[in-house]
Amino acid sequence: MTATKPRLAWLSDPTVFEINRVPAHSDHQFFASKDQTKKLTQSLNGTWRVHLEPDLALQDLAFTKPDFDHQHFKYIQVPGHLQTQGFDGHKYVNTQYPWDGHEELRPPKVPAKNKVASYIKTFTVADELLDKPLFISFQGVATAFYVWLNGHFVGYSEDSFTPSDFELTPYLTEGENYLAVEVFKYSSASWIEDQDFWRLNGIFRDVFLYATPTTHLFDLNVSATLDDDYQTGLLTVTPTLTGELSERTLKVSLLAPDKKLVFEKIVPLSSDLKVATTITDVCAWSAERPDLYELELTLVDQNDEVVEFSTVKVGFRRFELKDGLMHLNGKRIVFKGVNRHEFDPIRGRAVTKEDMLWDIKFMKRHNINAVRTSHYPNQSLWYHLCDEYGIYLIDEANLESHGSWQKLGACEPSWNVPGNLPEWQATCLDRANSMYARDKNHPSVLIWSLGNESYAGKDIELMGDYLREKDPSRLVHYEGVTWNREFDQITDIESRMYAKPAEIEEYLQNDPQKPYISCEYMHAMGNSLGGFKLYTDLEKYPHYQGGFIWDYIDQALYQEVDGHKRLAYGGDFYDRPSDYEFCGNGLVFADRTVSPKAKEVKELYANVKLLPDQTGVTLKNDNLFIDTSDYFFTAKVLQDGHVVWQKDYRLNVLPQETKHFELDYPEVTEGEVIHEVTQRLAHDTTYAQAGFEVAFGQAVYPKLPKFVPTKAPKVVLGDVNIGLSGENFEVLLSKDKGGIVSLKYFGQEFITRTPQLTFWRPMTDNDRGAGHGFDRAMWLAAGKFAKVVDLKVETLENAVQVTYTYELPLPEKVLVTVTYTVDGAGKVNLKATYPGHANLPSLPTFGLEFKLPKRLENLSYYGRGPAENYLDRKEGSRLGLFETTAKKEVAPYLLPQETGLHSDVRTLSVTDQTGLGLKVSADQQAFSASLLPYSTMMLEEALHQDELPQVPFTYLRLLAAEMGVGGDDSWGAPVHERYWLKANEPLTLAVTFEPYQK
Repeated sequence: MTATKPRLAWLSDPTVFEINRVPAHSDHQFFASKDQTKKLTQSLNGTWRVHLEPDLALQDLAFTKPDFDHQHFKYIQVPGHLQTQGFDGHKYVNTQYPWDGHEELRPPKVPAKNKVASYIKTFTVADELLDKPLFISFQGVATAFYVWLNGHFVGYSEDSFTPSDFELTPYLTEGENYLAVEVFKYSSASWIEDQDFWRLNGIFRDVFLYATPTTHLFDLNVSATLDDDYQTGLLTVTPTLTGELSERTLKVSLLAPDKKLVFEKIVPLSSDLKVATTITDVCAWSAERPDLYELELTLVDQNDEVVEFSTVKVGFRRFELKDGLMHLNGKRIVFKGVNRHEFDPIRGRAVTKEDMLWDIKFMKRHNINAVRTSHYPNQSLWYHLCDEYGIYLIDEANLESHGSWQKLGACEPSWNVPGNLPEWQATCLDRANSMYARDKNHPSVLIWSLGNESYAGKDIELMGDYLREKDPSRLVHYEGVTWNREFDQITDIESRMYAKPAEIEEYLQNDPQKPYISCEYMHAMGNSLGGFKLYTDLEKYPHYQGGFIWDYIDQALYQEVDGHKRLAYGGDFYDRPSDYEFCGNGLVFADRTVSPKAKEVKELYANVKLLPDQTGVTLKNDNLFIDTSDYFFTAKVLQDGHVVWQKDYRLNVLPQETKHFELDYPEVTEGEVIHEVTQRLAHDTTYAQAGFEVAFGQAVYPKLPKFVPTKAPKVVLGDVNIGLSGENFEVLLSKDKGGIVSLKYFGQEFITRTPQLTFWRPMTDNDRGAGHGFDRAMWLAAGKFAKVVDLKVETLENAVQVTYTYELPLPEKVLVTVTYTVDGAGKVNLKATYPGHANLPSLPTFGLEFKLPKRLENLSYYGRGPAENYLDRKEGSRLGLFETTAKKEVAPYLLPQETGLHSDVRTLSVTDQTGLGLKVSADQQAFSASLLPYSTMMLEEALHQDELPQVPFTYLRLLAAEMGVGGDDSWGAPVHERYWLKANEPLTLAVTFEPYQK
């Protein structure tokens, strides 16, 4: 592209998005020798000089000259963002543009306060790159940048997330070369890069030099598909060559996954060269078996000397619409996906290979088979890793203009871009082409996405047309047509965001014309992912082909506060406008520790479903291509949570088949019995070692304990207190405090204050977004300000029973009873009953909160675990015996909220470091419980984890039940009604306390 306008005018002109940029091309590797020792690349990563000016009016182009004195410039690491290295302030916004409220702008104008960073790097060209055409590649620069070498202008580029290459040859000097790069924070491109993320800029991906030999494989298009039998590979190699072609040949070699040569051909070079062949009995590529062939291309001169050697991994696979459904290699596919931002809490989007390996191994371990590269092409290495490990990709173009057409949630496209505007057409097509050209050879890429949340229009339609013409082997995806059905033809797939299960089911049941995916669903903000099973249950409909959870990782950055480091969110850096904690939606926390939500994903995304019963187990193998021979299955029998029998089996089920296996379970007649079967890796893999658990299943045959008093206690009916005692224990029940005020075993006190009725759980992000506080605010104070209106003391056989009746401070008269039944053996049976009442909102929870001495910080329990679990999120939690501590039970959500709950609890014990403590047992019905170092109200009030106080207590919540946490979205979707605690239905907590010594 050429431009006649003044240089700075390019920034606000959408028709100018590159000057002198090399055409986009494939990311294949090339060398000067076949042994790959003679590299033709030279990294410029590392320490650069930089200076940041607050706006373009203060820029000084003197820095582009080699004689410029840059000693006052500071140092910066490349790749890296300016903001993460202290050169600019952090800013997080979602839909709104970052200048909203500060400057009144409409596209394509740019803010006057447009910070400009002047970068300097000096380098000497490596010997192996000398005397050849030399190029520089910027793999990612945000948002617009100009390049000079030795004082000469080289070029200009936009599109933050695809490579920009320029030729340097005419401007090189012997010895040291002086590279100057000017990076602007905003350009017209900022209007179409309005993604939901931290607005970070700078040179944040790799920068390197590369030289090209006299004959160079500039671009490579590899088509590796399957014939109609899905067993014969069809390979077509189309190279684009530059330089000398006469008297030169190309040797094309294909090596199988076992490195055996399966094809080789030598052809003379020409401008329209194409090599095609068939491969019989091909090893097809899929996420289940990511078999890769290696394609080698050797350019040889007339003296049989290697001019250039190139290599690319090839995966044979066929992705197609067949009978209205998406098929991979002839089988209907289901995407078990997640959206992934590139993110690190220190480096921002400048992620490393180590980060990517951690991410991809996490995904494989959690049965995630697909990623949408939200919302831009990722680093090139990510695609190579997805090819190697087996991850399906929706590759998304760098296009989002959310704030131009949606304001405060309402669709208002009066000035949206790009729309049908001709001046935005070329840059949109360029972004589609840049993505396609680089990523076209990756088997992991199944679908091209035309960007995210940019409404619809002719410009986006043309992007889709272009990609279909260039690449008919893939489908085109675009969700934005749901806002403008006039352009429904843009997308090959019915794709929606945050559609509720019932809405999706309605589509699936009414003659669907396209396959369905949720490109975003299950908004995993804070304590979320409740009701996930309602979505995976839709897999029974053929047109439902999965979805992509929003999202993979919390976008939180480290911040120093009063001498300590914390993970901070939007607004914490006094960035305004901001969308605050809305950046925390991950299955993993920003520091790459795993959140409790991931357990649910792992189980519901598992390809093999295990259904134990009294005689054996049924295995349902949902894999498309692999049987279960690479796994072993461990069967266990548990009695009251203890493993009493265990045996390993090799059970083979073919893909897409279901089979029942008889297992030789021993008969267990006492206690509660569980039959459990787990699926485990039989061999080491690239992502986990042999023995790693892939999935589990349980069958539970319940038998819960019952309180039976054994002997009568000693009774003292005082004026204020009722005293009950026996050997090594004493209980005081207060008449004026409304409950138990003392519980002593072996002379140690276990009660610090009368336990408080609780109807409130600390609000989750989903609660806040759905208006839970407004709808259910009356329950917040219902327990705290309940008053005793009646006290009843009864003498039973072998026990004394004291019943308190509380009236709740509600607009309707509601009476709750709490009964303590104490026997002479030191057992205290507690029964709290909410009778149910119409005309009230549903309850967040019901039970009691105990303020225990801090020493009681160790928790052992027989219930669902090990991760926290809830009424609508417990498929990934098993019934068993677990040990933890109060501190470990706090999931570090960006905004403190409900955490640490365990459902279906049979027994628990809280103990000190000596093992002395309390045991709490269910009385004929399971309960829910949590042990935390913070009270409900402490979690409710804090805005960050480091704001939670250090207190000398531990808080035990014993609950009849708690409502679900929800997860359809975090800005209005309530918890599904089936997971409510309806106010008109009674609730009872029944447990028994006794002393415990570990």
